[in-house]
Order: sequence, then C-alpha cells, then structure tokens
Amino acid sequence: MSRTYLFVFAMSLFLPGFAAAQDQGRRPSHCIAIADAPGIEYLHKAAFAAPLPDYTVRLNYVDHSMFMLETQGGLRAVTDFAGFIGATRLPDVVTMNRAHISHWTPVPDPDIPHVLPGWSDRVGEPADHHLDLGEMLIRSVSTDIRSRAGGGIEVNGNSIFVFEVEGLCIGHLGHLHHEPDAAQYAALGRLDVVMAPVDGGLTLDLSSMIRVLQRLRSSVVIPMHWFGPGSLDRFVEGMSQDFDIDRRDTSFIEVSLNTLPRRPTVVVLRPSYLTDP
Repeated sequence: MSRTYLFVFAMSLFLPGFAAAQDQGRRPSHCIAIADAPGIEYLHKAAFAAPLPDYTVRLNYVDHSMFMLETQGGLRAVTDFAGFIGATRLPDVVTMNRAHISHWTPVPDPDIPHVLPGWSDRVGEPADHHLDLGEMLIRSVSTDIRSRAGGGIEVNGNSIFVFEVEGLCIGHLGHLHHEPDAAQYAALGRLDVVMAPVDGGLTLDLSSMIRVLQRLRSSVVIPMHWFGPGSLDRFVEGMSQDFDIDRRDTSFIEVSLNTLPRRPTVVVLRPSYLTDP
C-alpha cells in the first residue's frame, strides 16, 4: 500500500475537510492538515542539476528574489521570475509578483508550460492559484501591496506562493508589504522553509518582517531581496536571538523532512545565475 494512499485514508478519517476537498477534485494542502514536521539532523550542500536523493528538494538562489526549486523527477519551478535564470533549460513553471519589474516579466517565454502571475486580471480579486503537477502542488495566498500610482493600496495585488513537494511546505513571501492577517496565516499553514525579503523598506520594515518570521517559526529561513551586506547583516542580527545562523558561500541547498534543523535556522545563500554542468 503506497504512502500516498495511507496519508489520504488517514486524513479522511481524522480531518472532515480533507475528504470534502478530495471529493471536489482539488488536492488538499498538507501544510494545513499537518501542524508540524519531524526534524532529525541538518541541511547539507548540493550541486546544481546533480541527481537528488529520495524525498529531497534542491533550492537554488538565482538572483534578487528568484529561486529555482528542483525535484528528484527533474521538475523545475522558479519564483518571482524576471525572464532570465542563466544558461540552462527553461523551467516547467514560474510564479511572478508585480510590485516591481524585477519580480516579473511581461514577456515570459511561450515555451514555459505554466506561468502563474501573483495577481488577477480582475482588479481586487485574489489570484487563487492551485496547480497540481503530481510531484509538486503550487498554490497562492493573496496579499495587498502599496499602489504604484502612489499612496494607495492595491487589494490582492500580489501573492505568497507555497510549494508542497516531497512532504515539505516551502513558502516564498514575494514582495510582502504588510503582515499577514489571521486568515492569511491560516491559509499558509505550516511552512518548513520560507524565503523572505529583508531589504527593510521597499517591502516590510525589518522589525515587522522579523515578527512575521517569528510567528511562522519555519525550520529554515532564507533571506532574499537584500541590496548589500548592510541590510542583510541587520536582518541576521535581529534574528540571531531566536534563530541559529548558517552563512554559506554556496547558492544552493538540499532539504528534506529528515534533514530539517532541530532549531529554526537562518540560512544565508549567495545568489548565482545557473549554468548547466
């Protein structure tokens, strides 16, 4: 009997909403169904495009707020896609946020099978993505942004994207402009890994961002959207009392449920465009 069948059977017994979601043909979120995940040891270094161990995901920090997630089956998903990730094949799916042009492209390559904008064509409505690719489920939780027209608020203008893969829940906060409300936290569920903008001004101010990350209490926090060592160091210092700090010279990590750190950890990566070996 497969692990997937046992999980679905158990959830249908103990979580009434789970069975309802199955009946509606929409794969439910295990980030919400399961409150926590076991941690055994630690993260370890990886190599871009190398074979992955079972139940493991590779996260490559590409640039600014772009990351590429790789699965064992070769699926590639890129966050905040701005049009170029390096000398490698196109991803299978990209997400975008439009607070600034560095987080999206108006002309994504038409050969990319799935392009998920973090906003809706119907102004004010949430994007509400829920893309099931088998190996990976990608869903969105809409947030507001400051209006580019000046001073106002664009309701549901951007999205936090959640990637559910290999039993992990991986969140990308995008260009977050406000602390999530209770309903948004509930929709996110438990995030094992979170990528967070730490510039301290263009997105959330630093104290608010740290408060969000303390509430999420993810096992791994990867800072992004920093514009130099000053803003990055201020963020790391602010997190150091409650989180371990792991500074790396690499641009990628591999992570699985069995290698999550025992104590919540900030993992600092160095961005690098991708080049096939």
